[in-house]
Amino acid sequence: MKTEIKLVDYLASRRSIPAFQMGPPGPSKAEVEEMLKLASRVPDHGKLAPWRFIVYRGEERARISGELKKLALAAKPDLSAEMIKVEETRLTRAPVVVAVVSRAAPHFKIPEWEQLMSAGAVCLNLLMAANAFGYASNWLTEWFAYDDRAYPLLGVEPGERVAGFIHIGTAMVPPTERPRPELADIVTWVGEET
Repeated sequence: MKTEIKLVDYLASRRSIPAFQMGPPGPSKAEVEEMLKLASRVPDHGKLAPWRFIVYRGEERARISGELKKLALAAKPDLSAEMIKVEETRLTRAPVVVAVVSRAAPHFKIPEWEQLMSAGAVCLNLLMAANAFGYASNWLTEWFAYDDRAYPLLGVEPGERVAGFIHIGTAMVPPTERPRPELADIVTWVGEET
């Protein structure tokens, strides 16, 4: 299921597929394990591995989504029928969802900021690893990534934070391009060309 493509060509065309536009098949357990090994190969000052993974598969995704819906309704009892449906499907839109959980903490040498950036790098590597295996992927956070009430349900421990939920499946539609920033708007050159 792997796709052969030069890295520079991949990076020039990399695009996320919305989670609701994914379907089966999803990656096997062995494929997910390989993806997680690849995702773990990120800059990690101090070799702390200040992140971990939680993999949601099968029917457990529907159960957790149902519980998330209850939390959403407790916070906003007047949710529309459309939003209730969205809440019911939070983790069922793609066959596999991986939470990248940041364990960044004060350290005598390694700034927390560097640990957080390492978790972000894991998220991006996981997106690219899923694509390398021929799957579509999307990095989402959504409200429950920031809501401590949802953490026990999701398996997130006290002191941890969710860096992202990586949805992985098969694209049901081709990816579409979106506007990208112009380099002139985002690059500052310092010094002379050599």
